[in-house]
Amino acid sequence: MEYIIKSPEGMWQADVMLPASKSISNRALILNALSYSPFPIQNLSDCDDTHVLVRALESNERDFDIQAAGTAMRFLTAFLAKIMGEWTITGTERMKNRPIRVLVDALNSLGARIEYIEKEGFPPLRIFGSALQGGEISLAGDVSSQYISALLMIAPTMEKGLVLHLTGHVISKPYIQLTLQLMKQFGVEAEWLGESTIRVAPQSYQPVPFTVEADWSAASYWFEMMALAPQAHICLQGLFKHSFQGDAMGARLFAQLGVGCDFVEGVTLRRTGQITRKLVHNFVNEPDLAQTFAVTCALLNVPFYFNGLQTLRIKETDRIAALKTELKKLGYVLKDPSEGVLMWDGERCESETNPIINTYEDHRMALAFAPVALVRKEGIRIANPHVVSKSYPHFWEHLLAAGFSVES
Repeated sequence: MEYIIKSPEGMWQADVMLPASKSISNRALILNALSYSPFPIQNLSDCDDTHVLVRALESNERDFDIQAAGTAMRFLTAFLAKIMGEWTITGTERMKNRPIRVLVDALNSLGARIEYIEKEGFPPLRIFGSALQGGEISLAGDVSSQYISALLMIAPTMEKGLVLHLTGHVISKPYIQLTLQLMKQFGVEAEWLGESTIRVAPQSYQPVPFTVEADWSAASYWFEMMALAPQAHICLQGLFKHSFQGDAMGARLFAQLGVGCDFVEGVTLRRTGQITRKLVHNFVNEPDLAQTFAVTCALLNVPFYFNGLQTLRIKETDRIAALKTELKKLGYVLKDPSEGVLMWDGERCESETNPIINTYEDHRMALAFAPVALVRKEGIRIANPHVVSKSYPHFWEHLLAAGFSVES
């Protein structure tokens, strides 16, 4: 299946109630469960990743299929490791090829017992849940922050707590800070010892009412549309000006691509006309924004040099390869000269006549490429458009409400 997206004619406007943050929702669900809270989480994300986590936490089953939800796989693995019983957890074929050894090894060293059912180092897993001893461990700082967050959230429930040393360069630090801030809201204190060690003493979570903020990652696609639209008025609802989400950095980056924003009864976007000649940025703290900015820069004819993208190859797809392939269909030749680097120096090639953007079971490919419709009179074709349900289920409806044409 595919959608053909065409832009509105002339001036268009959108007043968008953004989806709730998936990152906050999934952390809050685990913390709510660990606190044995009677309060339901308010404004939970309506995305697939959150749905599978809700089903698992509310289920009386022992076998869980989390489908393509990487966050749920990591967080549930740690959570189940401390819950008495025998559990299995699996997912899609892509999930069975996403590595999890780093987390499993760490948990086993802290007293867990987790085994691989099929391929060594990958899901599916068999987990024998029990009380965890805890203690002191080291992890490379450049592993997925979801591994680190999974360990931190269960750390206060361990008999000895946890001292976690992060070695080398620490990536995605805002996601770690987000986890620690949310833990604090549920009554647990953690402390940084220097720049790379986190200590969490044994303590108890406290149940609290909690409301989830809107998703800054989802907001980035509307910033992209403002950057590309000849005429538009866009207001985004549910965002916090002082947000713990790392992807709030997107607003500052889009200022270099001619988009300003004002926090007045929501976030109102505006064109400034001030566009940098080249965008250089290290995305180590906000890797989920890389696709948005790669597409936006190319379409604005702004060369870019992005680094800090080491984790992009193990996301829902190899996002670096996917970006190179799909942007080439539109006539842009991207390069990845070294690990974690993606760049465009302005090199062009002949574009395909009627390209179809493949999405590779990756929601962010569909979301980042849909705004291409604003610069192509014939619109843009998006394959398997329903992948947006992973993080932004109502995206196509929001485009329709803004005046876009979305046809299958």
